[in-house]
Amino acid sequence: MSPSDTDVTWQVAVALMDAQTFAPAPVLELLDVTYRRDGADIIHGVSFTVRAGEHWAMIGPNGAGKSTLLGFCGAVTHPSSGTVRVLGHQLGRVELQALRRAIGHVNPRHPLRSPLPVRDIVLTGLTGSVEPPARWQPAAAEAVRADGLIAALGLGGKAAARWNVLSQGERGRVLIARALICEPRLLLLDEPSTGLDIAAREQLLETVDLLAVTHPEVASVLVTHHLEELPSSTTHVMLLAGGRVVAAGPAAAALTSGNVSDAFGHPIDVGFDGGRWTARAARRVAAR
Repeated sequence: MSPSDTDVTWQVAVALMDAQTFAPAPVLELLDVTYRRDGADIIHGVSFTVRAGEHWAMIGPNGAGKSTLLGFCGAVTHPSSGTVRVLGHQLGRVELQALRRAIGHVNPRHPLRSPLPVRDIVLTGLTGSVEPPARWQPAAAEAVRADGLIAALGLGGKAAARWNVLSQGERGRVLIARALICEPRLLLLDEPSTGLDIAAREQLLETVDLLAVTHPEVASVLVTHHLEELPSSTTHVMLLAGGRVVAAGPAAAALTSGNVSDAFGHPIDVGFDGGRWTARAARRVAAR
């Protein structure tokens, strides 16, 4: 090897070391994960890594395995085989309750049993419970943080309003505030636009986009069936079908018409305009 070749090899090695040194730390890692239920394989060898500041979306048809994978991400369920690491902790080797409290989870089907005020609902994000535990009181700093989040998400005048009088869009923002109050490094959004009309959906997505600015180190994973429900801040996408990965990686590379058509088993034309994605069935024009 000539001196010049040696110099080039050394420069490449240094560049690789620098890239590894400055790459954001993994927040979530799934390695060759499988899941078996009632004798049937639901998830087949799925692997992906989410790093700090990345915003992933899992997209696919019903039965693709999105909810099952989100359960692994949230330390709610364990895989049948493979490895899941959440916030640096491997499932099966960590106390789950403490880990779950460090993960923000937004679920529009929040199982609230009584019409609590907005502030109380947000504070339950600290206890990981649906309702405030008996005789539990937040610290003064925690109450201030709750009020700050409520105001930041455009609900400042509704801190005392009860759940049953809120619109679906307002409920979605309350649940985002609830997820953020524990100052998580990982935020999971399980079909957050469910049940919203177009205006409420767009307001919610604007709120999600804002988090990339106000909480730049937080990583997120959003589950949806619809490309139109992807926030502009989406950086990466994993397309799923039948419990298998069809495509995964940066959004622009993964969300092609071919990949989306393969995932949904139907010809789909994918578009991108103004930072937002669209999808429509590809229509064949009959020959005359």
